[in-house]
Amino acid sequence: MVKSEIAQQEIKSDVHLSQLASVGQIAAGIAHEVKNPLTAVKGFLQLLKERNEKKYIEIAQSELENAIAVLQNLLQMSKPDLENEPLVSIDLTVELESLMQLFQDQFYRVAVIKNYRDPGSFIVGKRNQLKKALFNLLKNAFEAIPEEGTIIIGQSATENEVTIYIQDSGCGIPKEKLNMLGTPFFTTKENGTGMGLAFVFSVIYQHNGVIKVESEERVGTTFTITFPKDLSNSKRTEVNRLNLEKSATDNLIDFFLHNRNAFEERLLTEAVNVQEKIDEILEVCNINLLENAHRLVLYVVEGREHEVISFARTEGVNWARHSLTLAVKLEWVQAVRRVLWDFLYNYDQMNDYLTSKEQFYILEKRINELMDLFISHLFTSYSQFKDDLIRAQREMVENLSVPIIPLTATTSILPLIGNVDLFRSNTIVDKVVTQIGNNRIEMLIIDLSGVVEMESEVIGQLFNIIDGIKMMGCQTVITGLRPEIVKWMIRSGLSFENKAITKRTLQQALADHLQLQRPAVL
Repeated sequence: MVKSEIAQQEIKSDVHLSQLASVGQIAAGIAHEVKNPLTAVKGFLQLLKERNEKKYIEIAQSELENAIAVLQNLLQMSKPDLENEPLVSIDLTVELESLMQLFQDQFYRVAVIKNYRDPGSFIVGKRNQLKKALFNLLKNAFEAIPEEGTIIIGQSATENEVTIYIQDSGCGIPKEKLNMLGTPFFTTKENGTGMGLAFVFSVIYQHNGVIKVESEERVGTTFTITFPKDLSNSKRTEVNRLNLEKSATDNLIDFFLHNRNAFEERLLTEAVNVQEKIDEILEVCNINLLENAHRLVLYVVEGREHEVISFARTEGVNWARHSLTLAVKLEWVQAVRRVLWDFLYNYDQMNDYLTSKEQFYILEKRINELMDLFISHLFTSYSQFKDDLIRAQREMVENLSVPIIPLTATTSILPLIGNVDLFRSNTIVDKVVTQIGNNRIEMLIIDLSGVVEMESEVIGQLFNIIDGIKMMGCQTVITGLRPEIVKWMIRSGLSFENKAITKRTLQQALADHLQLQRPAVL
C-alpha cells in the first residue's frame, strides 16, 4: 500500500470518527432527556395493560420498546468502549470460529469457506466489543444471501498487522451508497436501522483498525479489516473489578442474591452474541436464560451436585425439544462461568474470604467440576433426546410404510401405497413376518392397487415375502394387481399358483372373506 493511500484512509477514518463523535454527543443528550420519561411511560402502560387488554395499548407499548432500543443503541454509539472491559490479546481466528457456530442453522443453504493463513497472530483489544462487531458483519453476510450462496472468511498477518476479510455472494451494495456505510440510521435493509454497521465502524476505529468495503450488485460484498499486531507476544489478562455491594452478611449466597441485578448486567455484557436471542427464546420456547443462569450459579456455589445434574438434564431436553442451537447454549454457559469467577474475585476482595492458596484451589476445583458436570449432562441429555426423537420418527416412518391393519383376530390387511423400492420391500419382509408371529395372523390380504411404481427386483422380492408368509402358516391373498405387473410375471414365467389367492379388488376379497365367516344356515 503506497503512502498516499494510507494518508487517504487515515483522513477518511478521522472524518468518520469526527462524525461519530458528533452523533455521540447528540445521542448522549437525547438519551438523558428522553430515555427516563419513556421508561416511566412504559411502566404505566404495563399497569394499564393488566386492567385493559385493548390492542392500542399493546401497540403503544411495542412502539415505546422500539424507541428505547434505538436510544440504547445511540448510547452505545456515544460510548462504545465500555470502561469495565479490559484489554486482552486476541486471536481473531479463534473468535471467528466460535462465532460461526452461532450460525449453524444457516449452513444448509450457505457454504462457508475458511482461509486462515496465519492463525495464532494476536491483536490487543476488548474481546466482547470485537466479538459483537464481527458477529454483526457475519450476520449481515448471511442476511445478504437471499437463498443459497457462499461466504468466505479469510485471515493473514504481516510483521506489524493482522488482516481479516468476510466475503459474501449476496445481493451487493450500490456503489453510490458505499461511502455512507457506517453512518448511523443509514441502511440498505428494508427494516434496518444502520446502527449495526455504525457500531462495527466505531469499534474498529477505537481499536486503531482500518476497514475497507468492496461491493458489486448481484455479485457480493467484501469487508476487509486490518488491525495493528500485538508485538508483545504475551496474552494480557486483567481481573475485572466490578462495582458491587457488600451484603448484610458474609455469606457467599447472600452476596450473589444481593448483587443479582449487577450479575445480570455483567452477564449480558459478557455474552454479547446471545443478547439478541434472549427475548426470542423466552417468547417462543418459554426458556428464561437469565433466570436459569441465576439458578445454576446458586446450585454451583452451594455445591449441590444432584441439583446441578438434574437441572442440566432438564435444560438439555428443553433445548433439544425446541431444536435450539447447542452452540448458543454453550457460549451462554461459558459466559456464566466467567462472570461467576469475576464475582468470586470481587467477593474475596470485599470480604477477605480466600485467606490461603489452598482454599482458592479447593474452591476453583469444586466450581469448575460442577460447571463441567453441568455441561456434560446437558450434552448427554440433549443428544439422548435427539436420538430418541430420531428413533421414534424412524419407527413411525417404518410403520407408515408397512401399515398392517387388523380386520379380525386372525385376519389383517396390508395396503401398500406409493413407490415400493428394495429398501422398503426389505422393511416389509421384516415387519410382516414379525407381525404374523406376534399376532398369530392366519390370513394376510396384500392390496397393491395403491402402488404407483414397483421395480422388477421388488416384484421378485414379493414372491420371497409370500414364501415367508406361507412358512409362518399364514394364507396370502393378493388384490389390485396392475396389468404391467402381470405382464412382467408372464414374461418371467412366474405365477402365484400354490403361493397365494388372487382377487381383482380389495372389496371383492373382503366380501368373500365375510361370506366365509358367516355361519351356515341349517
